Amino acid sequence: MALQTLQSSWVTFRKILSHFPEELSLAFVYGSGVYRQAGPSSDQKNAMLDFVFTVDDPVAWHSKNLKKNWSHYSFLKVLGPKIITSIQNNYGAGVYYNSLIMCNGRLIKYGVISTNVLIEDLLNWNNLYIAGRLQKPVKIISMNEDLTLRSALDRNLKSAVSAAFLMLPESFSEEDLFIEIAGLSYSGDFRMVVGEDKTKVLNIVKPNIAHFRELYGSILQENPQVVYKSQQGWLEIDKSPEGQFTQLMTLPKTLQQQINHIMDPPGKNRDVEETLFQVAHDPDCGDVVRLGLKKSVIYSSLKLHKMWKGWLRKTS
Repeated sequence: MALQTLQSSWVTFRKILSHFPEELSLAFVYGSGVYRQAGPSSDQKNAMLDFVFTVDDPVAWHSKNLKKNWSHYSFLKVLGPKIITSIQNNYGAGVYYNSLIMCNGRLIKYGVISTNVLIEDLLNWNNLYIAGRLQKPVKIISMNEDLTLRSALDRNLKSAVSAAFLMLPESFSEEDLFIEIAGLSYSGDFRMVVGEDKTKVLNIVKPNIAHFRELYGSILQENPQVVYKSQQGWLEIDKSPEGQFTQLMTLPKTLQQQINHIMDPPGKNRDVEETLFQVAHDPDCGDVVRLGLKKSVIYSSLKLHKMWKGWLRKTS
């Protein structure tokens, strides 16, 4: 039955994908319509499917998609693919969304992001929006052979592990780790305070431990700073200042800069490495990292919210 459901879902996703232009470097689907979530509103069968399409040339892709799926777009369709791409690249988190679309008998939402913008987010956590989605289990439907993109996807997962390690104690369970990782992109997200279920992270992780293990298992096994007891689902990490400094130095650039901004006194102008060395010796190292994440995420989430509110006002 489980295999039958998996095959049925795969066919559904591929049929939906066939309605769109083929020039995709990456296509994936995520959320409660794909992976079961705990909680009262966990109707997986009727949940909206959330897609992300990564494209090398957004202008060309939107141009073709406007011809195929004119009705998917808001009033912005009359402005043409160049304006749509400009909005995509310069507002929100570098993603253009079409929402509440009926496609192949399912309600879907899909976001379009430039391959270069996604790679930057995966490596540097500029927005931690799509990068944050990809730190949780997703179903990849299509991916080309772009080695730079594949490397960035892997780097994003390793960065998520490093950030989580810095905010966890010396020993903890797999579930503790996956809850910390799943919550990274929600740190400071206003939606977790206003509107969305505050237990969302727990609802994502608890039914999907096996999927998180599949995503992160090999990274944990190969990490020299962790003892991963996979049979017991338990981990022990190096919390020495030296160990924490190593982890801090592997964090994405944007988060490192946020930490430097928090810790660098006015007029001191220390370089990032010097600040990170200080933070590694600080008993509150984990709290500093958490605050840095919060400041990174709150900016992009508010920016995206303002963009959506603007569009809704113009289309209402």
